Amino acid sequence: MSLWILVSATLLLAVATAVPLLESEKWWVRSWDFPRLQLAILSSIVLVVAIVAEGVSSTLQTWLVVINLGILVYQLWWILPYTLFWKKEVKKARPGGEEKRLRVLAANVLTPNKHPEKLIAQIRQHQPDIFVTLESDARWQTHLDQLSNDYPYQIKHPLDNLYGIHVYSRLKLNQPRVAFLVEDSVPSVHAEVVMKDGTPVRMHFLHPAPPSPTENEESLERDVELLMIAKSLKHFDGPAIVTGDLNDVAWSTTTRLFRKISGLLDPRVGRGMFNTFHADWFFLRWPLDHLFHSHHFTLVNIQRLPHMGSDHFPVLIEVQYEGHHTDQEGLEESEGDQEKADRKIAKAED
Repeated sequence: MSLWILVSATLLLAVATAVPLLESEKWWVRSWDFPRLQLAILSSIVLVVAIVAEGVSSTLQTWLVVINLGILVYQLWWILPYTLFWKKEVKKARPGGEEKRLRVLAANVLTPNKHPEKLIAQIRQHQPDIFVTLESDARWQTHLDQLSNDYPYQIKHPLDNLYGIHVYSRLKLNQPRVAFLVEDSVPSVHAEVVMKDGTPVRMHFLHPAPPSPTENEESLERDVELLMIAKSLKHFDGPAIVTGDLNDVAWSTTTRLFRKISGLLDPRVGRGMFNTFHADWFFLRWPLDHLFHSHHFTLVNIQRLPHMGSDHFPVLIEVQYEGHHTDQEGLEESEGDQEKADRKIAKAED
């Protein structure tokens, strides 16, 4: 590999790593929160090539090695919690608690997806207690209604703008409502699901708009929707679950802030990334579909389901209610986190 390619690759990787450090909500800044795994892989390749390369002066070679090593270590700092090398944040559920279990399936279906039968087959196979579809319109609702006999409790809000949302449940839903927390065209669903043993669980189903040149030029709308839910959960002492396509990666500063303020746990920590997007491009995948839960739950199982025609893979998670004494801790809130969240929310209200 010629010298100029090594130097150019190193400079590009350094810039891509540095851009997210900017405290900016511009889409082109925040989009670099996503490909940290890809940047880590690329920097490791350049690092190895720089070490073994011939014809590179010792000083330049040293700098290439040092810079790429720094990039690699920095990117790994963000993503290592979502590997098997990290301590599990959520404990494995003990056997014998079947009546206290809740199985949830979340799927961004992709509105023009012509294969609803694939998702319906997965739902029938895995038998979730409750499932949510995102980007589902009236056509999708017609297909999903095939499951109505098994899922009598339903919250339906079909839209043709890629933000339709449907929730189907075997379990009773109390106080169901559709809300538009930030944007008039982007709904979210909120309800209390009653588990088989009678335990009420507060649930929020979200799909905020992403920062992108075709959606919102800034991440503010997405960030504020997550932080509004986080603040509502901050002093809530009961069991709670937040799930959906959050259009943000698990390791981003916004998602971390959401977890710090809400106190919710991420069952993927110490288990894997469970990348759900992009289903068709294996080299550009990251975790966009999430399920966060309060400390009341332990994990029975988590899995990414097979391709079903969407650009997202569905995700299936089963948790077990354990009460208030699970001895599990997530991210600790730092000084200034609450003020940061308040500033973002206030900015959106201006």
